[in-house]
Amino acid sequence: NKGSGVTDKGTMAQDPDEPFDVLDATGAPTGRVKGRAAVHLDGDWHRALHIWVAGHDESGEPFLMFQRRSAAKDTWPGRFDTTVGGHFRAGETLAEAMREVEEEIGLSATGLTLRRLGTRISVTESPPLCDHELQEVFLLLDSRPLSDYRPHPVELSALARFPLRQLLALFTGEVSRIDGEAVLPGSLAPEAVTAVADDFIPGVDRYGLRIAIAAQNVLRGDRYVAL
Repeated sequence: NKGSGVTDKGTMAQDPDEPFDVLDATGAPTGRVKGRAAVHLDGDWHRALHIWVAGHDESGEPFLMFQRRSAAKDTWPGRFDTTVGGHFRAGETLAEAMREVEEEIGLSATGLTLRRLGTRISVTESPPLCDHELQEVFLLLDSRPLSDYRPHPVELSALARFPLRQLLALFTGEVSRIDGEAVLPGSLAPEAVTAVADDFIPGVDRYGLRIAIAAQNVLRGDRYVAL
């Protein structure tokens, strides 16, 4: 699906028959394959991919990047989410699933090195949706200018990056508002963006805070880092 156009990506993202490998609760394959819609209705465990981009901005400030979900999304529209997120199709390897990087944020996956952070258990139950994911979580260190990214106009409403120190303060309740910059689909010029805690997808596991801490540790050179 590399190099696919907007229509193809938009259609594929919503394809109810997109095949997923069904797992058990430990992540072991069951040997069954089901379509996306059935998996999300029946609560079958399946693999998902989260890639978080972190780096240093032009002034040397550490940052973490988020995608802002499209307002048309059926779950968490308009909220800030993992930089790149998607599902593993049936039989797909990590290298093949990296197509999501090019499709969502416009970067070629060739030559990119990921730092594995771990596997996250995610349960979303909002009838009729029953989404049980085992999310493979990775960090991608990339300090290129924000204007080099090309957010997908169907999947994303923006790509935004925020200083890590501000994110840590926001997620721990020390401040109520933070400032960053964002690039919109079809635009090359970043613009100022402001965010409050409710702009980010909530979670009982404080996922955003844990990712921010992990990114901070990796950027300062820690050898052992995990969620």
